[in-house]
Amino acid sequence: MHLLMAELVYPPVVAAFKTVWKAFGIRFTFIGDENIPASGGAVMASNHISYLDFALIGTPAAPKNRYIRFMAKKEIFDNPLAGPLMRAMKHISVDREKGSTSLVAAMRALRAGEIVGIFPEATISLSWEVKELKSGAIRLAQGAGVPVIPVALWGSHRILTKAHKPSLGRKKYPVTIAYGEAYMIAKDADIALEEDRLRQKITDLLHSIQETYPDSPVGKWWGPLRLGGTAPTIEEAAIVNARRKAERAAKKNKQKRESN
Repeated sequence: MHLLMAELVYPPVVAAFKTVWKAFGIRFTFIGDENIPASGGAVMASNHISYLDFALIGTPAAPKNRYIRFMAKKEIFDNPLAGPLMRAMKHISVDREKGSTSLVAAMRALRAGEIVGIFPEATISLSWEVKELKSGAIRLAQGAGVPVIPVALWGSHRILTKAHKPSLGRKKYPVTIAYGEAYMIAKDADIALEEDRLRQKITDLLHSIQETYPDSPVGKWWGPLRLGGTAPTIEEAAIVNARRKAERAAKKNKQKRESN
């Protein structure tokens, strides 16, 4: 019953998002979407540059009746509006204080033949470069015996991202998403080496689609420093993220004290 309910919810949500994309004026380019498998479990691992990424990445999978179950932070599931929808679509809640619970749920989904979507950088990259990856994507693929599909997207950060004003419906923005070839992780593979391998694959895809992107990033906030943009370096962005994380923790602790 839950599976039936999930698939009754997911398709109209995808249709709704397509209407939203049209309203936003997004001009899509999909590369390698034939690498999305027609059946069987897989881990889809992508770079992360905007709040729209999870919905954008799933768009070309829907016509194949593949509904990606994304791993998303617990706070989204706690939202009274988004939470029920996320659960009905069988996305996977990630509680960073109880990480093993989400890994078990993701492993169960993979073994049931689902595609699990994950952003192994864990947070949006303010440098627009691929940061150091967490090991979850590799551990899941290795443990479940399913392939990894590297993904890179570019352009979504110009619409809705962290630390910048939204640009909704103001201009037509090109968004490119590239899906790499699926590959397996050996049972005895070194996790750290495989993290580096995955990061390189995502980086190669990202650089490839940046080269053919129709708009120039030179002098633009949405352009990485490497391409003449004004974004911070990975190291500078890490400092900003650390400061914001500390500020959020302090605010949370203050609220706890005031509520006691």
